[in-house]
Amino acid sequence: MSTREKVLSEIAPAGVIRAAVNMSNAALARWDDQAGALVGPNARIGRQIAEQLDCGLSLIQYGSAADILAAADRGEWDIAFIASDPSRAALFSFSPAYMSVKATYLVPEASAFRTVADVDIEGVKIASARSAAYTKQLERILEQATVSHTDSPAAAVHLLVSSQCDAAAGLTEFLVQTSERTSGFRLVEGAFSEIPQTIAVQRRSIHASAFFADFVRRLNGTAAADRDLASDGEKDLE
Repeated sequence: MSTREKVLSEIAPAGVIRAAVNMSNAALARWDDQAGALVGPNARIGRQIAEQLDCGLSLIQYGSAADILAAADRGEWDIAFIASDPSRAALFSFSPAYMSVKATYLVPEASAFRTVADVDIEGVKIASARSAAYTKQLERILEQATVSHTDSPAAAVHLLVSSQCDAAAGLTEFLVQTSERTSGFRLVEGAFSEIPQTIAVQRRSIHASAFFADFVRRLNGTAAADRDLASDGEKDLE
């Protein structure tokens, strides 16, 4: 049995990879009405995977990382574009990171908080999605402020808007979009975390795990080469 056949037997026995996509960050994936399809890094990488394995692809949209994790128990997906986190390592194998995204805080316009460091003081309540990787990182780094868990990033923002907390944690891109839609709120300066984005498979999928580790290393190598070429081109124009 070839490597391709071994990988497909683990993650696409019917010939179609079901890939879970987190729609809470438009920097990673978003629906394009004009194209009539998902666009962004996660959608593009998913299509590259299907092309390399010569198989079908179904991009399954979820509202949050929590939804993706819950769907794993129901067997709804074969691979997932999701952040790696030590607390998830017992269930999934993660590829190397293909990119990182930042997390920060949304606060009221009138808040005295200007930077991420300002928020970590005694008595401050930060709303954050329970199963998000950045929430787990937040809990590890906070020294004085406390975390109020919510079911989703949107629910964390709702707590803030309804004055039930002092700040809402979230991915920067999501909070930027939220601040544009919701007047009276702004982002603080800086980020409290950079979250590595990876391709996850069930731990039993050992051949698929090895394939995605190599796939992302090659993907990152190509991206680095493209950056070098762009840099050389800019120098030639100087």
